[in-house]
Amino acid sequence: MAYCNDYLVSSDSDGLDCLEYLQALYMRLHNRMCFIVPCLSTKVGDLEAHSLDLHFHVSSDDEYALTFPGTPTSHLEALSIKWLLETSTDPGVFLAAVSLVPQVEWPLDLDVSDTLHQLYDVLISCVGFYGQIIPSLEEKASACTMALSHLYCGHVLQAYPARGEFLGRRTRDYDTFYDMTLGNIGTANKMVLVSAMQLCSSEDDDLDLGFSWHTFWLHKCPDSVLGWLSHSLPYHFVTGRVNEHVEKIATKVISKLLSSTSSPSNQIVANCTLLACVMIGVQFDKRDIVQIDKSSALPRLSESLLVQFQKVLWAWDEGQLDKDSTGAVCRAWKLLDIICRIIELVRPHFLSSFHIMQNLDVCKRIYSRARSSEQNDASVSLAALRKLWYTGLFLQGGSHSPEDFDWAVDYLDFIHSDDHEAAYDILLLLGSMEVRCSSSKQHLFFESLIACMDDNMPQYLRHAALRAAHNVREEIASIDAIHDAMLRNTVLTKLFPAILSVLCLHPDTTPTNDGPDHFFYESRDFCYLELVFALAGNSDWRSHLSGDRHIDQCFSMIPRYCDPEYGKHAFYIAGIILQIAPEQTSDTSLNSVTEQQWWDVMRCAWNYPPHDFHNTRNIELLLVLVDGTKKYMHIASKSNLEQLIGRVDWFLKYLERDMRWQRRLQELRLETGPEIQSLEQGERIAIVVKALRSAASDMIESFGQQLSVAG
Repeated sequence: MAYCNDYLVSSDSDGLDCLEYLQALYMRLHNRMCFIVPCLSTKVGDLEAHSLDLHFHVSSDDEYALTFPGTPTSHLEALSIKWLLETSTDPGVFLAAVSLVPQVEWPLDLDVSDTLHQLYDVLISCVGFYGQIIPSLEEKASACTMALSHLYCGHVLQAYPARGEFLGRRTRDYDTFYDMTLGNIGTANKMVLVSAMQLCSSEDDDLDLGFSWHTFWLHKCPDSVLGWLSHSLPYHFVTGRVNEHVEKIATKVISKLLSSTSSPSNQIVANCTLLACVMIGVQFDKRDIVQIDKSSALPRLSESLLVQFQKVLWAWDEGQLDKDSTGAVCRAWKLLDIICRIIELVRPHFLSSFHIMQNLDVCKRIYSRARSSEQNDASVSLAALRKLWYTGLFLQGGSHSPEDFDWAVDYLDFIHSDDHEAAYDILLLLGSMEVRCSSSKQHLFFESLIACMDDNMPQYLRHAALRAAHNVREEIASIDAIHDAMLRNTVLTKLFPAILSVLCLHPDTTPTNDGPDHFFYESRDFCYLELVFALAGNSDWRSHLSGDRHIDQCFSMIPRYCDPEYGKHAFYIAGIILQIAPEQTSDTSLNSVTEQQWWDVMRCAWNYPPHDFHNTRNIELLLVLVDGTKKYMHIASKSNLEQLIGRVDWFLKYLERDMRWQRRLQELRLETGPEIQSLEQGERIAIVVKALRSAASDMIESFGQQLSVAG
């Protein structure tokens, strides 16, 4: 990004002509200097930035000291501009050259003392009586202000940890900059000068003369000035020239640049990421700080930011604030929202090695902080936590124990009544990762699900709670294995009625033909049917399914889902009814089902039968489905039977292909374990399904014989 593009606006076409002239001159100069300029040493000496002295634990491999990938640059760019500034007598060439100063990298071993003196003199010459810039020289003054401050920041960094006076005036540099800000030179120019002034301040200087009151004028600065500040502010933190006003202005700069309606460039994102890094204690080499385009380092920057953020959160929890000599730990909490915004923007740049547990631990610490009595406004932390949900980093995988997610269950219980969207997010998170909480949190988890399914909750939250219950359907189905009497009672008497309520509209609600409130919302209903199907597999649940009207609900879905378009729904409806029917012969719902409805359920279930032949429950259901289909096949039409044979043929083709594969695995592995058992089960299914096909074929032939007799 060219920091000066918005800051320097040519008053007429002469500026454009000068830029074109300078570009041509620059190329000729560059080529000539390649031959005549002796090779400069690129050794800067001991350029390692002074440690930010976070005394809490740092791993031995110094994982928080970040080095950028090497980017080849030529010192001739800076030398060429420096030569033009010092020798050119053409005002247009000088203006074009000075505008390029912030856009090129200035080596730290390049002496710019004379250039600083020159730029100061030129800037002062642009200021007339009463400290006001001469109108015709405003563009020149702005360009010199930016160039002077840019080179000054680099000179201070080069000299660090030593201090010095580099402007060559009789007064201190701080006082010189301060005197310049007293004039009527414009808000943007003052903001740029104050950045340099703050960098040369001492403990005895009045802090209110620096960034303190200029913070209020930040919104008036063009994006070019904000972009330059994002590059120069890290100098303050690396050199230790930081106070609360510098922290405040840095936070506002990052926030303003990254919250822009237009998508920020990678260079701006990289600048803001590095600035956030140094604010919370990541250490850099000086040469990395002065690098203009840091976008190539975004992967390392983003990972280091999150790793270091996790580290300072750990330090907070472990009570090591007394060892935080730089204030990085306390500062991290003030940057919650900004760090989450950066993580969102740099997500495409994360390294493939980035591990999910880092993000999970960060969220855990944010949640702990939100619940802490030391946090005055928990909503700030919780809002930041919600942004981390949206990054999608949790979907990268990683192994976790159930205890790793106990805090998330606490968070759901804490937030569901006040922030429905946050509760929705965490339910989606738990569902997408298929996580399980520890046994000690199961009761709280189910209580939270019941609360989220309440009639007064938004439909999207109720649906998310249903899906979360669906994800733990096997645990719910094993009701006989739940030894906690209170938990068992909660599941039976509260959870299951609540699940049914999610599918039922409010009495005063009118059904619509589309949208999430539609009575037959396909995804929601499929979750429900798969959940009830799992419960129906346990005989302990079957009486409750009938008593709580879940069977009635399943029957009410027959007209909608017993259709070729909804084969999967039909299979689970068939599975539920076939498992319930033998034991619930007195159920009035079962008695009210007509033979035609039974047949519609059976035939549609064959549109999408399951292909997981390792699942014993599916195998048992397929065998029952074959018997049920035969039982009601006598009322089928010829076209129904032809469609059934087509679906059965497709199923047998898939089954035989799977069996061939199992035989190959058996030959390769020479094992007699689950593979052999699955093969045997497949052969058993093939026999009964082929018998069903033969019976359907015989019925079709009987239709032909009946027509012949009639003829």
